[in-house]
Amino acid sequence: MPSTCPELAAATADIAARAKPRRLPASVAFPLLAAVLFAFFFAAAAPSPLFVVFQHAWHFSSSLLTVAFAIYAIALLISLLVAGSLSDHIGRRPVVLGALALQAVAMGLFLLAQDIGGLIVARVVQGVATGVASGALSAAVVEAAPASRKRLGALITSVSPMAGLALGALLTGVAVKFSLQPVALVFGVLAAVFALGAAVVLWMPETVTRRPGAWASLVPRVSIPARARAEFARGLPVFVVVWALGGLFLSLAPSLMLHVFGVDNGVVNGLTVAVLSGVGAIAPTLLGRLAAPRPAIVGMASIAAGLVLLLASLPTGSLALFFVGTAVAGVGFGGAFSALVQALAPLAQPHERGELFAAIFVVSYLAFSLPAMLAGFLVKPLGLLATVEGYAAVLLLIAAFGAWNYWAVLRKAPGA
Repeated sequence: MPSTCPELAAATADIAARAKPRRLPASVAFPLLAAVLFAFFFAAAAPSPLFVVFQHAWHFSSSLLTVAFAIYAIALLISLLVAGSLSDHIGRRPVVLGALALQAVAMGLFLLAQDIGGLIVARVVQGVATGVASGALSAAVVEAAPASRKRLGALITSVSPMAGLALGALLTGVAVKFSLQPVALVFGVLAAVFALGAAVVLWMPETVTRRPGAWASLVPRVSIPARARAEFARGLPVFVVVWALGGLFLSLAPSLMLHVFGVDNGVVNGLTVAVLSGVGAIAPTLLGRLAAPRPAIVGMASIAAGLVLLLASLPTGSLALFFVGTAVAGVGFGGAFSALVQALAPLAQPHERGELFAAIFVVSYLAFSLPAMLAGFLVKPLGLLATVEGYAAVLLLIAAFGAWNYWAVLRKAPGA
């Protein structure tokens, strides 16, 4: 009888090993999760060059265009407030899986839309899906990063929005220019991508231990870990300027191209977002060698300088000056945001990380949506040019304040 005990234990262990589902190794899961995060932001920018196509086909106003743009961010905010910390309790995988399934549905709704109402419904579903995914997926990328490269996870989390927005706008603009059916091409491919992403995430390892309190976490709230609050407050001008600038480009840049610069070209429309976000995606590697808070100072100063050039381009109608200003602003668009995310991520414990990223995206998407929506309603009484000039001027002031705020921190630092 005693001899059977080791055999029984071995058999039990073998059964348990067989019952345990196989998961992808972390070395594979990390880049795949980063790719899924990138895909969500690619899809966020994809409708922007198509807004002009929809407007020509369905004859709706610029005000409704900005509503269709901003409703996405509002839906995203609501889902973030409700589900932003859910993955801290039930795990990253189930939350990300649900978000991917919902995002695939949203792409299908874009394909089926026949009027502005259908477009708004698709944007709402897309916003909910992205809001559910944002905190959980960002935290999962940081946690799946190799133990010796956790800063790489934070860097990817901060760069993916910029890179995704850039490529999403650019490739959609190319589709508008060269495809006979750009809507079917863009959203058909994206629907397949998100369905495939859901299948891949099924095999991902879980990066957080489940803990009680899932139902209580659904009560809408924004929570910032105590250790991160001072840095978060200091970075508010960065969040506001970066994402309000992104909102301006994604909502009104195609209208600017047509009505101010006289350009009706899908590729150029895509380039307006692609240049801003593309330079923004590269900027963290350019500014990453600087010690904190210098990347934030340089970033805010770059946005201020870029906005000055943008303001100069509007009355002159200089498209070249517009794109130079966009590129200069792009340095701060990506560099300042990335520096702030990398400073904040280590200040949260694993069970707080989902809430922290939810708070980051809540502030970011408020800045992304509300100013753009207000600008859309001001276009009719004030005119497009005056509205954009006022919008850019306000952002210029906030960027200057943000640079000064971080400069004051630097001057007070020992050895400064």
